[in-house]
Amino acid sequence: MTLTQLEYIVAVDTHRHFASAADSCFITQPTLSMQIQKLEEELGIKVFDRSKQPVLPTEAGKEVIAQARIVLQESARLKEIVKNKVGEIEGHLRLGIIPTLAPYLLPLFLNSFLEKYPKVKISVWEQTTESIIEHLKYNRLDAGILATPLNDNSIFEYPLFYEELVLYVSQRNELMDKQFVLADDIDIKKLWLLQESHCMRSQIMNLCQLHNQLKDDNNFEYEAGSIETLKKMVELNNGITILPELAVNDLSEEKKTQVRNFIAPVPVREISIVTHRSYVKKRLIDALKAEIVNVVPAHMLQREQLNIVPI
Repeated sequence: MTLTQLEYIVAVDTHRHFASAADSCFITQPTLSMQIQKLEEELGIKVFDRSKQPVLPTEAGKEVIAQARIVLQESARLKEIVKNKVGEIEGHLRLGIIPTLAPYLLPLFLNSFLEKYPKVKISVWEQTTESIIEHLKYNRLDAGILATPLNDNSIFEYPLFYEELVLYVSQRNELMDKQFVLADDIDIKKLWLLQESHCMRSQIMNLCQLHNQLKDDNNFEYEAGSIETLKKMVELNNGITILPELAVNDLSEEKKTQVRNFIAPVPVREISIVTHRSYVKKRLIDALKAEIVNVVPAHMLQREQLNIVPI
């Protein structure tokens, strides 16, 4: 039994396809299949049911794969200990980030971080919170940047900053006449929301207490997949939406006049770096945390007198 064989069965479990797993390991499919077959012969069990499409692990295989993930994580931890002793920050960081944050936060820190640490490679995937958590648990990602708290005991959360939630209203909407607003001021029939897979949607639902309210009077319903789409729908339909603070930076000076703040205590979303409890790349993630904290506006680092909206 070798670490390489364990890597191969984990790859097949991740991709549920032998050819895709082989590609991810940069080997041919026959080589991968042969090594897995050797491992199965040594263990005396079938790790995968090859008659199923997609390929599925057997009941015994599930336990073997779970233990293989642990062994590989501990092997990576040994390598990380050596890197820590050398003192140089290097390696490959697989990072997930939610779509309502990615286009606004990544440009603030990514280039400066890579310039500061030229031996670091970052692979970034824009994913929903649910998907990021799943990939962390299966060791497909090293860390995620998303809204918290998650209330998941298997995930460690390291708060970075607190992003205010603001209203963006059409120039024809009556809220343009207000300087500050309450959640009760929002006409839910004119409120545009993201799709259900986005955590920010659930935060807005909590903020505006929408769970038991229906838009029965509407003859048109649309749920956007991005903040940029939301802004366009507001303009077209005399509507309202709620934006995270960093998204306001991309607005023109004219469009910024359509932003309205909530009355204090202002609602915010807590943004954190999250990892699985068995994560390995501590120094690399610590360096990333420090870089992000260094580039966001100073007022976003304070959590006093803020209303953190639950997910």
